[in-house]
Amino acid sequence: MKRSYYIFNSGRLRRKDNTVFFEPQIAEAKPPANPLPEEDILLDTPDDGDSPAFDAKQRRVVPIDDIDSFCVFGEITFNSRFLNFLAQQNIPLHVFNYYGFYSGSYYPREYLQSGFLLVNQVEHYRSPKKRVVLAQKFVEGAAANILKNLRYYNNRETDVQRHLEAVEHYTQSLHTSTDIPTLMGLEGNIRQQYYGAFPAILKEQYDFEKRVKHPPDNAVNALISFANSMVYTACLSEIYRTQLSPLVSFLHEPGERRFSLALDLAEIFKPLMADRIIFKMLNQKMLSHKDFDKALNYCYLKPEARKLFVKEFEEKMTTTIEHRKLKRKVSYRRLIRLECYKLIKHLTGAEEYEPFKMWW
Repeated sequence: MKRSYYIFNSGRLRRKDNTVFFEPQIAEAKPPANPLPEEDILLDTPDDGDSPAFDAKQRRVVPIDDIDSFCVFGEITFNSRFLNFLAQQNIPLHVFNYYGFYSGSYYPREYLQSGFLLVNQVEHYRSPKKRVVLAQKFVEGAAANILKNLRYYNNRETDVQRHLEAVEHYTQSLHTSTDIPTLMGLEGNIRQQYYGAFPAILKEQYDFEKRVKHPPDNAVNALISFANSMVYTACLSEIYRTQLSPLVSFLHEPGERRFSLALDLAEIFKPLMADRIIFKMLNQKMLSHKDFDKALNYCYLKPEARKLFVKEFEEKMTTTIEHRKLKRKVSYRRLIRLECYKLIKHLTGAEEYEPFKMWW
């Protein structure tokens, strides 16, 4: 099974045959000689006399066939040769800035293109009736998974009954909504009630009053932003493995410089793949206040805390469950791909789309 590779350290990548080598940067060392002729530097800095050296003895081996995507957190400069390599191997790359905030993605040329599906996808966006049906489904799936989390904690001596009932109330109004702004308003109300339950779920350990995104202003908001970006990039990577266009969405408005369909799908999976990890890591004290840096008006995770979260996230994504319909074990990551396939069937008229809802 292919998997995502997370690069936290500064360094470079070399390719030799069907293998990629990551070489970490050596601090304050003399630049190395030119690379071996049979190796291509994929990630590197310009050779201007001040370039850092790299430790070939500490290099890590990554078989090309094992790479699903790259998530880059380290200070790495890459060149066109590296981008060509990604395009040839159909490997997306997601970039995060110094603070761990998602910056953007390199999305290679789509290799599973379908003009027929694209026409249908655009048609469903342009038709208000068809678009609303899908938008309702995305919010319905998100609400169902949010309710699953709330019921789980409400049954474990955590009083979130008020928030649970409010989410149930808003959910009942979904299918009477006939336009996107109303649906987005309901989705916002559901999220507001859900986040209102976080202090009780986290046992009042953190000062969290409301969701603040740009930038996050406290530890919980910083963790939510980071976790959500991980789910978003996972959804984007899975969309790339299908014939769907990531640019045409239904709940979120398509816009410039963003893959909005990944935002639609992420709404469904955030309660499972982001929030449950947040609750676990904070309640089990795997993360604490010391793992966050707080400046004048923003807060972010320290690098080591990001590594801990990514480790938990990747373990979650590779965890398998027995699929009720397929009658076989599938990974959490595979659930996203299956959601894409269900959406394709809906867009092509083969089968009505029903959103993923946790059954365990």
